[in-house]
Amino acid sequence: VQLQASGGGLVQAGGSLRLSCRASVRTFSNYRMGWFRQAPGKEREFVAATSRGGTRQYYADSVKGRFTISRDNAKNMGYLQMSNLKPEDTAVYYCAANLAPPNAYAVRSEDYAYWGQGTLVTVSS
Repeated sequence: VQLQASGGGLVQAGGSLRLSCRASVRTFSNYRMGWFRQAPGKEREFVAATSRGGTRQYYADSVKGRFTISRDNAKNMGYLQMSNLKPEDTAVYYCAANLAPPNAYAVRSEDYAYWGQGTLVTVSS
C-alpha cells in the first residue's frame, strides 16, 4: 500500500486548504484512514480519522469544527478539508491507513501501518 499526500501550501490565517491522499491499493474501502501532523520541534499528533466507509469520523479537539475528513473509495482518495486555519496549524501533515473492520477508526499512530510522505501546511498570521 502506498499513500501520497498533496495539497499543502502557504495560506493566511483564516484561510482554507484541502489536503488529498491518494492510495495505491486494490480495495481502499477495506482500510481505515487518518490524518496526523507534526509541527517543528514537536511530536506527531493525531488530527482526524475516519472508518472504512467514511460513516464515522473523529477529530482532535484542536481542529473540531474547523477540519473535515472525508473519502471517496471509488477513487481511492482521502481528503482533509481545513478551514479557519490558525498559525498553530502549521505542520507537515501525513495521511495514514490500515486494514480495519467496518466502522472502526483509530487515533493512535501505532494503529496505522501505511503512511504517506507528508505535505507541508504553513499558516501565516
